[in-house]
Amino acid sequence: MQTTMTLHAIIIGKQAKEPLHYVDSVQAVKGKGLEGDRYFYARGTFNKPQLDQSVREVSILPYESLAECNKRLGTALDFVDLRRNLVIKGFDAVKIGDKIFRIGDAEFRIVRTCPPCRYLSKLLDADVMKGLKYIGGYRAVIVKSGMIQCGDEVILEE
Repeated sequence: MQTTMTLHAIIIGKQAKEPLHYVDSVQAVKGKGLEGDRYFYARGTFNKPQLDQSVREVSILPYESLAECNKRLGTALDFVDLRRNLVIKGFDAVKIGDKIFRIGDAEFRIVRTCPPCRYLSKLLDADVMKGLKYIGGYRAVIVKSGMIQCGDEVILEE
């Protein structure tokens, strides 16, 4: 049985440390990130010269990670609390591997995992490092700019 991967939510915010918010659609821009997001404007918490910025374009969280995180911590966190840009139902990183995948008109490629950090734990006053251990998501680069919107299917390029 083949599982469909679907973009459930898009989450952005203009400034580091400020609350993030949901949007229905966004322009994904190659080499920059999601228009309107803090990393697009180079204003994210981790926009520092000593850190590799090529992995800051987009962060992805499997939809199923939130429920597991809340179960582990006994919390009622929301997707926006976890500060990842794209929430994808049925996300299968093994199936995607290093292939290019399309969401809407944009194309992406996973570049590394996105483990939880102390910063997020401090921000939420919860041990998110424990809650998201091994399920914290992935970082991706935008290979081709384009518009994406909630409900778009994730398509693997052959």
